[in-house]
Amino acid sequence: MLTVVSLSDPATAARVAALLLDSGAVRLRPADPFTWSSGWRSPIYCDNRVTLAFPATRTAIADALTAAVRQHYPDVEVIGGVATAGIAQGALVADRLSLPYCYVRPQPKGHGMGNQIEGNVEAGQRVVLIEDLVSTGGSSLKAAQALRAAGAEVIGMLAVFTYGFPQAAEAFREANISLVCLSDYTALLAEAEARGAIRPGEQATLAEWRENPAEWGR
Repeated sequence: MLTVVSLSDPATAARVAALLLDSGAVRLRPADPFTWSSGWRSPIYCDNRVTLAFPATRTAIADALTAAVRQHYPDVEVIGGVATAGIAQGALVADRLSLPYCYVRPQPKGHGMGNQIEGNVEAGQRVVLIEDLVSTGGSSLKAAQALRAAGAEVIGMLAVFTYGFPQAAEAFREANISLVCLSDYTALLAEAEARGAIRPGEQATLAEWRENPAEWGR
């Protein structure tokens, strides 16, 4: 069975969690939950595109992603970004590695050439996808499927952050694609608690949400 690597390393997980909290990319509101586009109620909201507005944060995350590519996927030939949030970080990583770059749309364009993959990827090339966030894994894996349909070999995916849902790990196993994440929900809560961003009693609420996010708050 494929091993889905949840974290690049604990030190990176803690450092990236701090960057996400400091930049406001991750917000915790157990008492006033967010509503996701799926309809799920959630005490956490993550938008890692916010980190692009802060040069030092943007650079640190791109450097960490680049280091993870070198460590886990040294034979990569092409870097791909998952539209839309993974496009910018993917391009930064490709530039650091001096590799070709492409990005993958959720679906083909309805005009022009009708491309779903923007850039040049040849059959048989080894691709690593860059994603900003993995929740259930569905949209991320659609990008991998599009590349496979074009004849590319998707050797893995890197994400800035994951909630660590069991269904995501299972989806990646079924797709036979490894996943490496810079940080995750556990590391984020540890960092938030250490800096006093979580009030007494909220830790249990935040833990309960991840156990059953589809039903939490209903």
